[in-house]
Amino acid sequence: MTITKDMIVRDVTQKYPQTISVFGNHKVDFCCGGAHSIAQTAQARGCADVDALVADLNRAVEQAPKSGCGCSCEH
Repeated sequence: MTITKDMIVRDVTQKYPQTISVFGNHKVDFCCGGAHSIAQTAQARGCADVDALVADLNRAVEQAPKSGCGCSCEH
C-alpha cells in the first residue's frame, strides 16, 4: 500500500510505526491524536514540502524488515 497525503496520520502511524520518526524528522507532530490528513497536519505544523514527507514515509515502509511469515500481511 502506498501512503498518500490524504491519509489520516493516526492510521498511518498505527499500521506503520516506523513512520513515527519520519514525521518527527519533518517536524510534524500529531499531539492532537493524528485525526487529520497528512497534508492538513503537515501544513498546520509548517512543513514546507508535503511531497518530500510522503516520499520519506513510503521509503520507511518499503525499507522496513518483512516478517517472513509468507502471508500478504504487513506486520
